[in-house]
Amino acid sequence: MSQSDYNELMLKAPLFFDETRHLLVPVRYEASPHCDERPIGMAIDTVIIHGISLPPGQFGGEVICQFFCGQLDFNAYPSLDWLQKVRVSAHVLIKRNGEIIQFVPFNKRAWHAGQSNFDGRAQCNDFSIGIELEGTDFLPYEDIQYEQLAAIVRLLMTQYPHINHQRIVGHSDVAPGRKSDPGHYFNWDVFRGLIT
Repeated sequence: MSQSDYNELMLKAPLFFDETRHLLVPVRYEASPHCDERPIGMAIDTVIIHGISLPPGQFGGEVICQFFCGQLDFNAYPSLDWLQKVRVSAHVLIKRNGEIIQFVPFNKRAWHAGQSNFDGRAQCNDFSIGIELEGTDFLPYEDIQYEQLAAIVRLLMTQYPHINHQRIVGHSDVAPGRKSDPGHYFNWDVFRGLIT
C-alpha cells in the first residue's frame, strides 16, 4: 500500500479516544518535548483553536511537526531564525488535507496558549487543550479541517464533560491583541453546526 493510499484510509477511519494513553486513534503520534504535567487536580474544561503555517503562508511538508518536536533545522529555513528559542507545541495539528497529528497526550499540558487569560483565569495551558489548524488569518480553512476538528471536539466533550460550547474559543480570545488566530476566515458558525 502506498503512503498516499494509507493516508486516505486514515482520513476515513473513525476516531477513538485511547483512555490509557490519552491519545486519539488511529492518529499519527509525534511526541513533543514541549509539554509538562498539569497542576494536580486541574480539570480540563477548555479547547483553544489556533492557526499556524510554517514558513508563514506555506502549507504541506513537515516544518510544523519539526518545530513542535524541537527538531527544526534552522539552517534549512533561515527565514524562521526568529523561532530558534521558541518552545511551543499543541496537543493536535489538523493539516490542510485533514491529516491529524498528535504531539502531546491530552492529560499533559501542551505549551500552546502562552500568556493568556480566559473566564478570569490566567495560564490557560493549565486547563485547556490546544488544537492547531494548518492555515493563516488570510485564507479560508478547508472543509475537511472543520470535519476533523468537529470529530475531535465531540470526543473531547465526551471525555471531559466540563468542556461545553462556551468553552471552545480561539487563541485570539485568550490572548487578545497578542494573537489573532484562527483569524477572521475561521467560520465559527460552520464549526458549531458540526458539533451541535
